Amino acid sequence: MLEEMGLTPVWQLRRDPITALISEDAAIADTSTVIAEAPVTGHRSPVTDTGDRRATIMRMEWPALKEAVASCTSCPLHAKRNKTVFGVGDENADWLFVGEGPGADEDAQGEPFVGQAGKLLDSMLAAIKLQRGTNVYIANVVKCRPPGNRNPEPGEALACEPYLDRQIELLRPKLIVALGKVAAANLLATDASVASMRGKVHDYRGTPLIVTYHPAYLLRSLTDKAKAWADLCFAVRTMEGLQGGANAPT
Repeated sequence: MLEEMGLTPVWQLRRDPITALISEDAAIADTSTVIAEAPVTGHRSPVTDTGDRRATIMRMEWPALKEAVASCTSCPLHAKRNKTVFGVGDENADWLFVGEGPGADEDAQGEPFVGQAGKLLDSMLAAIKLQRGTNVYIANVVKCRPPGNRNPEPGEALACEPYLDRQIELLRPKLIVALGKVAAANLLATDASVASMRGKVHDYRGTPLIVTYHPAYLLRSLTDKAKAWADLCFAVRTMEGLQGGANAPT
């Protein structure tokens, strides 16, 4: 399984064989989806200091929230977008995967993770017996594509934060998986490295959260795919504990 990752037979759950294969082409990063290497500036997560706009968003149900995102002009990213990328999946999902923002393919199609990184994410999900749309929801920190696929700026992430917060409130997932440093930095209000956050269960306002690498990073950093697999196994064990009523591993 996952031969192009160079991990066979490591990339597998100990008690279940993995039946899906990722195409060899998925190991080649699409330059349109590569995430720009830039510093991430953490910001304090606002709870009550963003005024009426946040309060209005936090009262919205799914239809109104989707309409608000589609018409949003609250940060400069709206000016050059083709489509907003709200999120996709099961709105009653136990699993929530959060990335940083849309790339070129996502901007064109209006769905998160549809390029080469998305193909890898789908295969990662398949490896732990999950699939997009079934008990899984996928979202991003920002809903519009940053120019050149750079990291979202703090003000851009702040403008989109109520949308993601409300998505999480409506979903009530059992577990959040932050894909990459930008997602982790914004969800946890920290500038810590992915390496230092891996292998631990963090807390996002009462919801357990695990950090792993972004699929686009893995496409160009093949040696870290084994670490990402370890993170997925850790996430599975954590979810099993949550579903069984036991304390999550720390």
